[in-house]
Amino acid sequence: QVQLVESGGGLVQAGDSLRLSCVALGRTSSMNTLGWLRQAPGNEREFVAGIRRNDGTTYYSDSVKDRFTIERDNANNMLYLRIASLKPEDTADYYCAASSNWYCSSARCFASWGQGVHVTVSS
Repeated sequence: QVQLVESGGGLVQAGDSLRLSCVALGRTSSMNTLGWLRQAPGNEREFVAGIRRNDGTTYYSDSVKDRFTIERDNANNMLYLRIASLKPEDTADYYCAASSNWYCSSARCFASWGQGVHVTVSS
């Protein structure tokens, strides 16, 4: 069982940068892929970034790849999401997720989830 806890959300201005953090607890050896997903009000949960835990291979959704950076720190079981040039449309709940699969780019692929952290971007 893996527990994921996010932090770092809040209210920011458009154009600002933000870093979200996620700590993984428990059976972290079962995590092969880590990811960040987000859900805006009225929308489905959307994949934004993934990283393979062993070699750090990253991949992004086309809508965010120029502004989002996913990073991991295996020694401390941490996952990060850096967001640059924030836009009002980035307002959403952001979730850290983990999977035993080697590649995940959709919500249904991930088995473990954090509780989410809210980000509001004001214009």
